[in-house]
Amino acid sequence: MASLNASPVFRALTQPQMFAGVTYSFFIINLVVTTELFLITRSAWSLLAALIVHGVGYLACLQDPRIIDLWLTKVSRCARIRNFSFWRCNSYMP
Repeated sequence: MASLNASPVFRALTQPQMFAGVTYSFFIINLVVTTELFLITRSAWSLLAALIVHGVGYLACLQDPRIIDLWLTKVSRCARIRNFSFWRCNSYMP
C-alpha cells in the first residue's frame, strides 16, 4: 500500500489568506470593531479588547483555518426562523 506524502506547497495553496495567525476577513472585522469601540469609549482599553479577540480568533484558527469563513457564511445565509424554538434548526433563505 502506497503512503501519501504531505507537501507544504499543497497546504499553502489550499489554506486561506492569513494575517498574524488569523484569516484576513477576521482581522478586518476585528480592526473595524476595535476602531468603533475606541471611537465610542475614547479609551485605550479597547486595544486590550482587540488583543483578547485576536487571541480567541487565533485559537479558533489553530483548530481549522476556515472556521471564521464558515461562521460568516452561516450567519449571512441562515437567518433564524420564527419557530426555531420548536424545530431547533434554521433554514436557508429563498
